[in-house]
Amino acid sequence: MRKLGLPAAMLVFVAAAFLELSGQWPRHRLNTTRVAPATVVPPITFTQIVDTLRRGETLSALFARHKIAGIDFHRLDPALSLDPRRLRPGLVFSFLRHEGDTAPTRIMVRTSPEQRVTFSRASQGWNTETQPIRWRSEEARIEGAIDNSLYEALDAGVSDEQLDGVNRRRLAWDLADVYAWAIDFTRDIRPGDRFQVVYERMVSEDGEVRMGRVLASDLTISGKSLTAFRFGGGDGRTALYYDAEGNSLRRAFLRAPVEFRRISSRFASARFHPVLGLTRRHEGTDYAAAPGTPVMAAGDGVVLRAGRAGGYGNLIELRHLNGIITRYGHLRGFARNIRRGIRVEQGQVIGYVGSTGLATGPHLHYEFRVNGVARDSRNVKLGNGTPVETAQRGGFEQERDRLLVLLRQATPSVPALAGQVAESPTRWLP
Repeated sequence: MRKLGLPAAMLVFVAAAFLELSGQWPRHRLNTTRVAPATVVPPITFTQIVDTLRRGETLSALFARHKIAGIDFHRLDPALSLDPRRLRPGLVFSFLRHEGDTAPTRIMVRTSPEQRVTFSRASQGWNTETQPIRWRSEEARIEGAIDNSLYEALDAGVSDEQLDGVNRRRLAWDLADVYAWAIDFTRDIRPGDRFQVVYERMVSEDGEVRMGRVLASDLTISGKSLTAFRFGGGDGRTALYYDAEGNSLRRAFLRAPVEFRRISSRFASARFHPVLGLTRRHEGTDYAAAPGTPVMAAGDGVVLRAGRAGGYGNLIELRHLNGIITRYGHLRGFARNIRRGIRVEQGQVIGYVGSTGLATGPHLHYEFRVNGVARDSRNVKLGNGTPVETAQRGGFEQERDRLLVLLRQATPSVPALAGQVAESPTRWLP
């Protein structure tokens, strides 16, 4: 047996080596497949060019400058707000072009604060779509002193971190609109007067910032506090401003029938007339404004006269309830359809500031007459406004108390508005 052991072992070793080399033992050899190296796909890169619609330029000319043709702008969907006849210079377009292409494949333009329009190149032309711009609302508060005018107070007392210059100007006019029936901002302001305002600050998904609505305000004028709270707007109704007692600030007559820059001459028993060169009674208030500034009806009424009237120049005379008549003189012209017998509503544009008649420059001469007697329109008692409806009283008081807490609290820190505005597109307007 020992003699057979060595030869047998050698035989087993040779057999094992043969099976190993043939791939049949001790296990099946895996088939190996050569894998080709992965193909690296270069990323698609775009080139973006921002261009602006120039004064007197058409959309066709702007697009042609970027080698784009084949778009009939007159057949675009009106919902796109790209009517070629109504676009204003300064509208910003972004043209995106693939690397290596000679013409853009995508065009974007902001046609309003809430909408972006996109043109995308397709095989048969161009596809267009609108995309909504999302805005979120924040509540903010500012306060300060009024020494001269409301706008100057806002401009000097409110920092750019709270409101930029454009929005300070808008806030001043919005506040003037809120108190249009109660305050004459050119005469009633005294040194030491103050303002507190809670307003909406709107921030878009692109980081743009703009003023929203005035939510509440408290103006201390000549030691008297005048509060206003915005309420309503549901069920299709227009939101109004109410005082703390729930009475509407809206009255039968506006204190000023024109958005004036300054009052050049107030109601006086006598004044030196600059044209006639003599002193005589001045039975109205003169509002200096740029020629063509719209003049509004101070209250609901009927047109008694619309035509030439001596020293008044072009004059409109309105008859209102309770024996009240208002006159609007030195007009450059009348609004369409303003003639004798026509009914007008408060705030409706009836004419335009001019310098016709005995006038040294463009301004509105405004008279307020009761039973034929001239009265100072800014001192006439106009009564209380319509109160909040009984069914809405609980909701009003809840909203009033909420806003009152915000109005009285310390001024919170507000993100830098000016920096955000500077970093975002501003010339989107059509």
